[in-house]
Amino acid sequence: MTLIKSISGIRGTIGGRAGDNLTPIDIVKFTAAFGKMITREHSAKTIVVGRDARVSGEMLARLVIGTLQSVGIDVVDLGLSTTPTVELAVPMEGAAGGIILTASHNPGQWNALKLLNAAGEFINDEQGKEVLALGESLDFDFAEYNALGQVREDQNYLEKHIEAVLALPLVDADAVRQADFKIAVDAVNSSGGIFIPALLKALGVETIYPIHCTPDGKFPHNPEPLKEHLVDLSKAVIENQADLGIAVDPDVDRLVFMMEDGELFGEEYTLVAVADYILSQNPGNTVSNLSSTRALRDVTQRHGGEYFAAAVGEVNVVSKMKEVSAVIGGEGNGGIIYPDSHYGRDALVGVALFLTHLAKMKQKPTQYRASLPQYYMSKNKITLTPQLDIDQLLATMQTRYAHENHSTVDGLKIDFENEWVHLRKSNTEPIIRIYSEGATPEAAEAIAQKIIDEIHDIIQ
Repeated sequence: MTLIKSISGIRGTIGGRAGDNLTPIDIVKFTAAFGKMITREHSAKTIVVGRDARVSGEMLARLVIGTLQSVGIDVVDLGLSTTPTVELAVPMEGAAGGIILTASHNPGQWNALKLLNAAGEFINDEQGKEVLALGESLDFDFAEYNALGQVREDQNYLEKHIEAVLALPLVDADAVRQADFKIAVDAVNSSGGIFIPALLKALGVETIYPIHCTPDGKFPHNPEPLKEHLVDLSKAVIENQADLGIAVDPDVDRLVFMMEDGELFGEEYTLVAVADYILSQNPGNTVSNLSSTRALRDVTQRHGGEYFAAAVGEVNVVSKMKEVSAVIGGEGNGGIIYPDSHYGRDALVGVALFLTHLAKMKQKPTQYRASLPQYYMSKNKITLTPQLDIDQLLATMQTRYAHENHSTVDGLKIDFENEWVHLRKSNTEPIIRIYSEGATPEAAEAIAQKIIDEIHDIIQ
C-alpha cells in the first residue's frame, strides 16, 4: 500500500488502484475537500498552486487546478516552483491557502499534495483530519457552471522570492560577491536547477558549475540529498576546485553543503551553521526536532540562548518556534526555518545566509566545520509489515529503558549520557526510523545497532 495520508499531506505512488496509490480519484477528492475546508472561513476564494519537476507533476497540476475550479475556487498557478516559493506566494496573494505538488525527497514514482493555510504554513493536525474525513465522505456540492473558479498564471515568483531573500538584513550580497566563490550545484533535475543558480547569480556568484540542473524530473540519482547519492557533486567540486557544493531536494526545502575537499559539510550541520551566524548577530532561542543533532543546543547555549526540541514534522517545529519566540529553527535534514523571512523550510534563505557567513569569516568550509561542536549521527530504518504493532513495540522498548532519561513526545527518544537514540514511525514512508548520535561514528553506530537488534528480538 503506497497511499499515505498524514499531517505531511497526501502522498503516494502514481498509478494503480484508487485508495491504494495516488490516483486521479484520490487527487480529485482530497483536493476538493481541501478547497472546501480552507475557504470556508476565509474571505478570499483563491488558492496558490505550484509544483516541482516530477514527470507526473503536469498531470497532477491539471487535475488539481481543474478540481479547485470545479468547487468555485480561483487559482494562481505558479507552474514549476518550489515549496518555499509557494509558501511565500500565499500571503503575498492574500490567498486562502496553497497546494504544492511534490513528494519532497521520495523517488520519481511518488508525488503528493502538500497543503498550506492562509499564512503559507502547513495546515495543522485538526485541519488535516477534516480534509481526510471530508474527502472520504464527499459531503459537499460542486459549483454550478456560472460559478466555476478562474485561473491566473504567474511566472514572476522566482524573481519575487529572490528579491525577498536579498532584502533580509543579515544577507550581504556585497560580501558574497567580494568572496568570489566558485560553486557547484546538484538540483537532481528538478526546480532547484532554475532557482538555486538564479539566486547565486543575484548574490554575485559568477562561477557556477551546474550538474543535474535540467528541470525535466528525470532524477539521475535518489533525490534525497545524502552522501551516497551525491557522488557526481563531489566529483564536480574536486575537478573544478570549487569552494563549495550545494545540493537540494526536488522541492528545494532541504539544503546540503559540500566542502572544498568533496566531503559533505553534513546535512545536520546546515542548520547548525546558519544558526551560528544568526545567533552571532541576533541572540535568542532555537528549535529543532527530536531527531536533530545536539550541536544546535551547544551552539545556542554558547551564544546565550536556550534550545528547545519539538516533535518531528515542520508544523511541530514551527509551533514550538512560535511558542518560544525562536530566532532560528528547523530540522536536521537540512531544513532552515528563518522567521524573519517566513515560517517554512527554505533552501534559498539557507544558501544566502550560509554564504554571507562564510564570506565574512573568510574561512574555507573545512576550517569552519572543524570549529563547530563535533557529533556523529547514524540513520537507520526498519521496513514495517502489516502485522507489526508499532505502538506495542515502542511501549516495550520504553519499559526496557524506563531507567534512562527518555521522551515519548514523538515515538521514543532515549537520552544516554554521551549518546541518544530516537525511534519513530515515519509520516511519509512505511518504515520505523532509528536515529542515533554519539561523540564518534563508532559510538553512534553501536548504540543504533544495539537498539535494532533488540527490536528484531521483540518482533521475532
